[in-house]
Amino acid sequence: MIKEFSLKTSKKQEIVDISSKVERIVKESGIKEGICIIYVPHATAAVIINENYDPNICKDFLDALDKMVPVGVWRHDKIDGNGAAHIKSAIVGPSEVILVRTGKLQLGTWQSPMFVEFDGPRQERKVIVQVLGE
Repeated sequence: MIKEFSLKTSKKQEIVDISSKVERIVKESGIKEGICIIYVPHATAAVIINENYDPNICKDFLDALDKMVPVGVWRHDKIDGNGAAHIKSAIVGPSEVILVRTGKLQLGTWQSPMFVEFDGPRQERKVIVQVLGE
């Protein structure tokens, strides 16, 4: 089963917890054992699995990437000024795979799938979720 949902971002860079939407899709699929694939079809966004309890983790994550990939020094910036967003997206990656067991995502206590915006704000970002199994 493949489902898609959209979200709106409000900042240049931000991390949005998408666990409730992904969990709903897994439940609707009826699959008890398998995998859940989360994919974002964007060149300036990504998906991560990270801590959902302390919001400072998300801020630290974005700050670390900012230190690794500075803004305004890339050839692509001459086109539309978002070279760093493309590089960060490629480093982090557009997808995650989560095991499904007894119809539930197999995540640690503090883990959540999260959408990462590197070039916002955007009116519509898509997230595609595929659930495979039995």
